[in-house]
Amino acid sequence: MRSAYIVAYDIADPKRLRRVAQLLLGFGNRVQYSVFRCELNPRERAQLRTRLDATIHHMVDQVLFIELGPVGGQTDDSIFSLGRPYIAPDRGAIVL
Repeated sequence: MRSAYIVAYDIADPKRLRRVAQLLLGFGNRVQYSVFRCELNPRERAQLRTRLDATIHHMVDQVLFIELGPVGGQTDDSIFSLGRPYIAPDRGAIVL
């Protein structure tokens, strides 16, 4: 079963910051500069955590995982914004 997560990070070094951002782009959609929404099954979550664990510096960096619940259980109202509106990414199928 896939669950939705908010993954937010605070990385002290610009080089590691870019690596973490690139890594997360492969697992989810950017919501803000250092915040991603990821839909992960348990294997994908473990893989992401392992790769992040090897990338960050544990004494100065921080990555937070906030579980939103099962995919499909949320509505478009699960993310609230002030200022510019949050526009959820289109999740339609891509046909090549």
